[in-house]
Amino acid sequence: MIGVYAKVQKATDTVRDTFLIDPAVVLIAVGVVMFFITFCGCVGALRDNIRLLRAFSFSLTLVFLTQLSIAVLGFFYSDQTRHAVGTFVKKAIVHYRDDLDLQNLMDYIQKEFKCCGWNDYTDWSWNLYFNCTEGNPSTERCAVPFSCCTPIPGEAVINTMCGFGVQAQNSLEADRSIYPVGCADRAVVWIESHLLLVGALTLGLALPQIAGIVLSQILITQIQDEISAVL
Repeated sequence: MIGVYAKVQKATDTVRDTFLIDPAVVLIAVGVVMFFITFCGCVGALRDNIRLLRAFSFSLTLVFLTQLSIAVLGFFYSDQTRHAVGTFVKKAIVHYRDDLDLQNLMDYIQKEFKCCGWNDYTDWSWNLYFNCTEGNPSTERCAVPFSCCTPIPGEAVINTMCGFGVQAQNSLEADRSIYPVGCADRAVVWIESHLLLVGALTLGLALPQIAGIVLSQILITQIQDEISAVL
């Protein structure tokens, strides 16, 4: 419901290129999958319906194997994974001003990870408004979003123009006012320094799914035994 509400609240959605990376669309897709799986599991268990229980078990197994495949491929093919994530971030940067959800997502990532752009702050030239070519008439030419700026101690009001003209500066000058590191390097450092947390989250996601698969198979076997005993 949250995803549907977020999608409906957008006045227009003319940017088809952002459809698959739209947070609202992702929420809708996840919600639909979760509803289908939980519906099959709950109704199947209450009604002793073998077909629904098998659908629940199959769907949960498919989700688990998909997550496992992504994790394994991401580990063994780290360069390709980095490229794929980079493509996602590039689209988010390109459409930063076109989609409010993407804008909020990029601002959150940059502020939380203390980074700017994917590789570095010059990546913001991918955006039409921030592009640093001389022919760009935008008032935000050569700028970066305010979320790239390092906070000033005691600042009560955020200066949303703090990143103006930063791309025209060299890296040493820019480092004085914005985060010098790209989000790609920050993400790698964060994962390496939080391996225990990443492992705990992975285990926390996997165990309920495995338990659901095992319990549904046990219930299916019990129902089949009861049917056989009656016959």
